[in-house]
Amino acid sequence: MSTTKHTLSVLVENKPGVLTRVSALFARRGFNIHSLAVGPTEHPQISRITVIANADDTAMDQVVKQLNKLVNVLKIVELDPADSVQRELLLIKVLANDASRTAVLQIVDLFRAHVVDVHPDSVVIEMVGSESKVQALLNSLRPYGVSEIVQSGTVAISRGSQSITEELKEK
Repeated sequence: MSTTKHTLSVLVENKPGVLTRVSALFARRGFNIHSLAVGPTEHPQISRITVIANADDTAMDQVVKQLNKLVNVLKIVELDPADSVQRELLLIKVLANDASRTAVLQIVDLFRAHVVDVHPDSVVIEMVGSESKVQALLNSLRPYGVSEIVQSGTVAISRGSQSITEELKEK
């Protein structure tokens, strides 16, 4: 069977150890988590975990069933990339001396990224975008010398007015 990329949005109680239990479930099943992002929601007692992992559909269904059995898991939704907005944050430090700075800044403008720090021999660039756009920026800047990269996990939200936390608001 072929594996596909699955994006899960998992609502959990904001309590110690929940992230460990969720990630351990993937590890026990032998899945490598491609991306993991965690943060609070509009409800302070609820956090949202966005997990991206490659698996065949049957195996991912089993993981979802097991996640639903965890005490602190409130809701799980698999997000279709076509029906959701997915973004990553990238901070990248690029070598940029007087000779190369103009070319680096042109690439930054082309990708609608932002320079957030300037040093005589380097610049720090911030970019928010899809995985493919982030990768394209990285590939464009590599010839100039990338000295450091910090990248967040993907965060994702469904398109439209419906919210996965709507049911929780009513309770």
